[in-house]
Parts: sequence; C-alpha cells; structure tokens
Amino acid sequence: MQLDFHYYATYCAAYLAGFDHNESVGIAYFAQFVDECHAALLKKLNAPAEAATTQLQMELLDSRTDLLGLQNITRIWSSFHFLPADLYVKRRGTKFYLNKYRLICGPDGELLKKTVELAKNKDLPSAGLAMHVLADTWAHRYFAGTPSLVINNTDQHFFELFPDGTRKKIVFRHKTGADEPEKGLYSNSIFQNSENSIMNLGHGRAGHLPDYSFCVYKYLPAWGDYMELVKDNPSDYWNAFRQMIYALKYIRDDIPEFETGIYDEEAVAGYEDEINAIIKKRQVDASMDWRSFGEKLSGETIPDFDIKLYQEEYLAAGTDKKKFTCLGLFFEAAMRQKHMVSHEIFASRNPLAGIFTKKLFGK
Repeated sequence: MQLDFHYYATYCAAYLAGFDHNESVGIAYFAQFVDECHAALLKKLNAPAEAATTQLQMELLDSRTDLLGLQNITRIWSSFHFLPADLYVKRRGTKFYLNKYRLICGPDGELLKKTVELAKNKDLPSAGLAMHVLADTWAHRYFAGTPSLVINNTDQHFFELFPDGTRKKIVFRHKTGADEPEKGLYSNSIFQNSENSIMNLGHGRAGHLPDYSFCVYKYLPAWGDYMELVKDNPSDYWNAFRQMIYALKYIRDDIPEFETGIYDEEAVAGYEDEINAIIKKRQVDASMDWRSFGEKLSGETIPDFDIKLYQEEYLAAGTDKKKFTCLGLFFEAAMRQKHMVSHEIFASRNPLAGIFTKKLFGK
C-alpha cells in the first residue's frame, strides 16, 4: 500500500473507530511513517538502528546476501510489510523452500492478532504502526518479506480482470516513471535468476500492482504449482479498511478482545458505496479522494504528511527523555514488533529471520 491508504484511509478508519481528529491524524501519521523509517534517517537522528521499519532502494542494493544479511532484510520486511499468515503451514518440499513458503504474507493470521494486541493500551505511534502492518497483510498477500525467486517471481502469464469478464495482459518493464494502467504497463524490479537476489524481495517483481486498490489480477506463482491465482484488491482493501476500524476499536478499549476474521459493519453503515467507489476508481494515487472523505467525516482539515514533523522534538530531547517523544515511542513500538515477529519465526524453527535480542529503551 501507499500513502493514500496508509495515511488518508487510516485517518478515516481511526475517525470512524471513535478517535478524534488529532488522534486520527497521529495514528495515520505513524501508519505512514513505517514506510519512511530507514537506516539513513535513524543515523541522522542518532536513533537506534534496530528501529528501522523499511529500507531504501540504495540500502537494499548495498545489503549483504549471506545468511546474516538476509536475516536482517527478512526481520524488517516480514515484521512490517509482509506479515506471515501461517508459520506452521504444511507443504511438501525441501526444508529450505518450506521455510520461505511459511513466510508468505496473508491476512487474519496468528501474528496479526499478536500485532494488534501489542498496540493495546499503548500510544498513537503503536496504533499507527499496527495499522500499517494490518493493512499490508491484505495488499501484500501471496508475497513474502524475504528474497525468493520461487515465492515472489512473476512471469508472462499475468492478466488484469475486469467486471465484464474480459481481461488484459499486464506488461512489466523496468522503467522509471508512472505506471500506465490504461495501457497495462507497469514497472517492476529487474529479473534475476538468483533465488536470494534482493530483486526478488516482496512484490518487487509485480511492481506497485498490489498497491493499487482498483486492480483484480491473476497470475501463476511457482509456489502454487503453476495454478492460476486471483488477487482481488477491491475486496481485500474493503476488508482491510473495515478490519482497521475493528482493530482500532479494540485498541481504544471499546472491544474487550481482538479476533481475526471480523470486519466492522456498523461504523461503515451508510458509507459503503462512497468507500467502495474510492477503492474501485482506476487511479494510481487515491490520496485526494480519501482525504476528501476524511474531511467530510470530521469537518476538519487533514494536514499533509510531513516526515520532519517530530524530528526537532526528538533531537532536542535529552537522552533520558527521548523515549517519551513521539518518535521515541514509535522506535520502541518498532523494536517491540520486530522482536515479536522475529521470535515467532525463530520459534517455528525457521532460521530466516534469525533472532532479535536488542533491548528496548532503558529495559
């Protein structure tokens, strides 16, 4: 997902869940900040390197591809963007590929429940981080947060499906510039036949296609025994939006327990057509539509996302006070989430994320 959903749609979900305008902005801000918190920024802020929730393209290109390097990549991408759906799923094959198969992202898994529960009774940065992870389980399903040609590759059999039953072949090319949905042209990562190439991380081989809520597509993943698999983004994004509302009601203590497979119906009553119209509109950036909907809900102006917003506060705080700043709370939430996911992967006897042992601030 992109800023349109992680920031503006998350604001809408938070407001519908009962948070006020300022709280909703805070949750939305830190949902988007998961896509901004990379090693270079943390170095600039003299913040814990272990709090990284994403990696810049240049950082990935410079990453080691030995076991330790791959473990660092997997800890970040599996924890925050490709949360595994089932670490114990059964499948025939070698242990090497089974370990990667078990990292395939999907919604409503046990790790999602743990992610939402980690944010309970915490703070807005923790809630925002959890909403980013939750939303991505829907957008990024069928891809894994570890480099893998077998899991993440795409081939020539890739089609967009339309409501009238027709289909259009999707053409991927490695080219800078905007995607062209009307022509079926999308940019993606360069093909590399190395199983562990960083070009085969996540949905790089499918470009931004999983990030577009309007798209329904089908392809032949190698891990699926080359059977056609349909990815219905409009349905998945609709579920993601309603599940965020439900999860945020739990986080604000309106619901005693968070259960997977439940998507809020009450809060969206009367807005179904408007929300689905935004989701299904053929556009690569739905920010303005989500923003307009959010401002209609609250009657307030949603500020633009500003990555520098909380940096001065963090830099000015004394060493013993940094953990109480907005960024400090986010960094602690990030390390808490990374520790939980890495531990669960390691406990499943899967070595691909290693073990994360860094202590949190002052603990």
